[in-house]
Amino acid sequence: MSAPAAKPLPVPDQDSAGFWSAAAEHRLVVQHCDDCDADQLFPRLICTRCHGHALRLRPAAGTGTVYSCTVVRRAPSPAFAADVPYVVALVELAEGPRLMANIVDCVPDDVHIGMTVQVRFDDVAEGVSLPRFRPVAAP
Repeated sequence: MSAPAAKPLPVPDQDSAGFWSAAAEHRLVVQHCDDCDADQLFPRLICTRCHGHALRLRPAAGTGTVYSCTVVRRAPSPAFAADVPYVVALVELAEGPRLMANIVDCVPDDVHIGMTVQVRFDDVAEGVSLPRFRPVAAP
């Protein structure tokens, strides 16, 4: 019997290394432009709003809402076969940027647009943690 296929891991580059380093410490950060006061994800060389270069990472609240989502019922590769069904969502963070992530800790069919979510981090390899989101219980 062969070992299960390995899932792909993020490959940090000069722009995203700080984001992935913070994630490994279970911290969510966004890239902030000091020239126009905009936040963006994923980190880039220039600001997507003003093309400025005064960029830095700053802590994010880790909360947001589901902007769009889909339930994956057929694994795209053998590496994900044990995970189906799972949710892939575009989460709009409280700071404004949107982040593609899984929604976890709930029944996949219960995930809906507008659902309030909170980040959690899953350690997937040595020094690698992925931000995922779980529903926030209504008060």
